[in-house]
Amino acid sequence: MSSTELPAVPPTSVLPKAAAVRVAEGERLRSVGLPGVTLTVRSRPPARAGLQPALYVHGLGGSSQNWSALMAALDGVVASEAVDLPGFGDSPPPDDGDYSVTAHARAVIRYLDAAELGPVHLLGNSLGGAVSTRVAAVRPDLVRTLTLVSPALPELRVQRTAVPTGLVGLPGVAALFSRLTREWTAEQRVRGVMALCYGDPARVSPDAFRDAVQELERRLRLPYFWDALTRSTRGLLSAYTLGGQHGLWRQAERVLAPALLVYGGRDQLVGYRMAQRSARAFRGSRLLTLPDAGHVAMMEYPETVARAFRELLADTAATTATPRG
Repeated sequence: MSSTELPAVPPTSVLPKAAAVRVAEGERLRSVGLPGVTLTVRSRPPARAGLQPALYVHGLGGSSQNWSALMAALDGVVASEAVDLPGFGDSPPPDDGDYSVTAHARAVIRYLDAAELGPVHLLGNSLGGAVSTRVAAVRPDLVRTLTLVSPALPELRVQRTAVPTGLVGLPGVAALFSRLTREWTAEQRVRGVMALCYGDPARVSPDAFRDAVQELERRLRLPYFWDALTRSTRGLLSAYTLGGQHGLWRQAERVLAPALLVYGGRDQLVGYRMAQRSARAFRGSRLLTLPDAGHVAMMEYPETVARAFRELLADTAATTATPRG
């Protein structure tokens, strides 16, 4: 049994969440207490009964808010929930301080087991793509389909624009960066992040920019903000060095669920050239390439990603339908 495979455990608490984080129209937040970890879950009440569940996992430094646009675009298609990984969004740090990819995957598995949601349509971006790959590989019973947007899988030749992000995982670098940028405003920080993550930052509306600034201001006040970011970066880099059955590419080859892979041509963090390798690794996968998108295609082009996801579901339903005899 893999270290990320855990027995089902009931949630210790499921409480309404009243927080300072942004909640879009039609969304709600709740806290789910699990052994060793508490997760904030963002959900949209299903448009109708009987919809299959979908769970969304954000990337490094992100939160469940990153999926709001796609969740809205998939109203009536799936019953959507998005998690804040431990230490991110509105979720507190894990009790054991473990921010490895395996630990994040374990948190997702614990939630799915406790909520009895599986199998779900699992969607992940960046770090969340690596986490979702590991979940799908070690617990195929929990994953109906897998959708990965710019998944953070190991690259032999990392883009130069991605190097500074990786350096955050080195000891002392985050503290140094925090001191050097102490005078930066939240607006400056958000513009920098958007320039790195979006293919065209001009696509961000003034309201969305304002919301991002307010959210960053809130998170910068959290005493564990830099620690969660640093340790999760370190955990991702450590996952890149694993070989054998625990290597992410080997686990990608073990995924049984139908997969949709989404890559942006202007992605500065995950190489566009990795699209073809991913398509070969995930058996029977389909590939959506968006030349003008950056690292967060589900935020830049939610309707396009939603359309590809609906096609994945339609084809999956067609191939799994029981023939009438």
